[in-house]
Amino acid sequence: MAFVWYIIIGALAGYLASLLVKGEGLGCLGNILLGVIGGVIGGWLLREMNWGPWGHFGTSFLGACLLLLVVNLLNRR
Repeated sequence: MAFVWYIIIGALAGYLASLLVKGEGLGCLGNILLGVIGGVIGGWLLREMNWGPWGHFGTSFLGACLLLLVVNLLNRR
C-alpha cells in the first residue's frame, strides 16, 4: 500500500513542479515519473547537504523542480 502513496505523492509533486517551473503539466505518466525521479534526486541532495528530512512531498517537489530546471536548460540548446 505504501507504493500507491509514493505514486500519488510523486504525481502531485511532479505536477506542481511542472506548473511552477515550466508553466504546464507533462501528463499523468510524465508527472508521476518526474515526481518519483525528483524524490530520488531531492532525497540524495538533502542527505548530501545534511539537512533534516522534509517529508516525502517536500523532497519530491524540490527534486522535481531541480530536474525540470536541468531539462529546460538542456532543451534550450
